[in-house]
Amino acid sequence: MAKEKKLVIKEAEITNNCPECYNQELKLTFYQKHTYGALYHRTTNEVTHELKCNKCNSIIYPVNWTPDIERVYEYYNKLVAPDRKSVRFTTLFFIIVALLLCLVAGAAYFFIQGTI
Repeated sequence: MAKEKKLVIKEAEITNNCPECYNQELKLTFYQKHTYGALYHRTTNEVTHELKCNKCNSIIYPVNWTPDIERVYEYYNKLVAPDRKSVRFTTLFFIIVALLLCLVAGAAYFFIQGTI
């Protein structure tokens, strides 16, 4: 089964007021989803975000955002440069492919020789 991880691609300390405690210590974090399996590692285009207050440790959802927070979010969202979507195969994948090619080549050789 493949594991999914969200890797941080950008963090920003912003000085807008928290809607919960009215403190000016907010952290905006952008994550990119990566999937790790036994045969491949996949990087997806899915980018998520989280806005958290450092004082009260509450997550501030977009419903509670002020217009100032929305402007700052849109600014940092434009600055985010996620990794390209890609699939990287693991060593185990290449070993299995090599073994399958050897089996097919061996079967073709014995078939041509007429021993099967």
